[in-house]
Amino acid sequence: MRVVVVGASGLIGQHVAARLRESGHGVTSVARTARAGVDHALDATSAAAAEFRALLAGHDGVVFAAGADDREAPRGPAYPVFHRGNVAPVVRLLTAAREEGLTRAAVVGSYYTHFHREHPEWRLAERHPYVRSRVEQARGAREAAGPDLPVAVLELPFVFGRARDRLPNWAGPLDAWVRSRSPLLAPPGGSAATTVAHVAEVAVDALERASGEDLPVSLENLTWKDMFGRIAAAAGHPRAVRALPGAPVRAGLVLTGLAHRLRGRQSGLDLRHLGDLVLRELFVTPARAGSVDAALAETFPRA
Repeated sequence: MRVVVVGASGLIGQHVAARLRESGHGVTSVARTARAGVDHALDATSAAAAEFRALLAGHDGVVFAAGADDREAPRGPAYPVFHRGNVAPVVRLLTAAREEGLTRAAVVGSYYTHFHREHPEWRLAERHPYVRSRVEQARGAREAAGPDLPVAVLELPFVFGRARDRLPNWAGPLDAWVRSRSPLLAPPGGSAATTVAHVAEVAVDALERASGEDLPVSLENLTWKDMFGRIAAAAGHPRAVRALPGAPVRAGLVLTGLAHRLRGRQSGLDLRHLGDLVLRELFVTPARAGSVDAALAETFPRA
């Protein structure tokens, strides 16, 4: 195959591009800024469909591994910002892919869409602008692609690992915390977790099969206590993790959300309702047995 990877300089994009090459496929790498290893510098959020068509001509598949991060708290209302980053460019990209006759595509998304399907009573898309953008991204991508261009949506949880200088966006604060003298406290709940290498494996397999499935990605399910303890151990600062009741977590999130509103900002994950998520076990059944330990060591290396 010849595959265009949009967002190829990011953590996920670098690994997907490398896995494609290792599997014998041709890769055209696209990123917002020019840097080593990037074939085309193009801002996907502002690129027109005609620009995408010129880029996609002669290719078989495309991967979208860019977009707006769930931690963003733009000026309210927040949804237009997440639509601009996650929905609009994918619709233009997949429209161009259909018009150029591509036969397969993959979109790197979030496991919140998995829980949106599994638990409609949680009202995730209604409450959280970021989740709404991911739900609309998947729907819009498939509508734009049409029936002859299958689009796989990778629904990612916490992803550990590194690619050169790229780390998960949330790794910095966690790294500083586990290396500090502050106590390690963990509330109830937890999350599915995986590695960048596993994400790349799933993405390439989906492209090779021309899959149009929703693909929840997971290697392990970790309670917050287990996750924080393993991060601290990986960083060379092993210590006990104490239990933190859910009530102060909820209160802290609500107060932070109030501070955002006073500044005219709105988080992608509405902090008034975020406690309903982070205090749950957001677990996903792994497709195969695996461990995130090696990727933890890459993300939080010993000093």
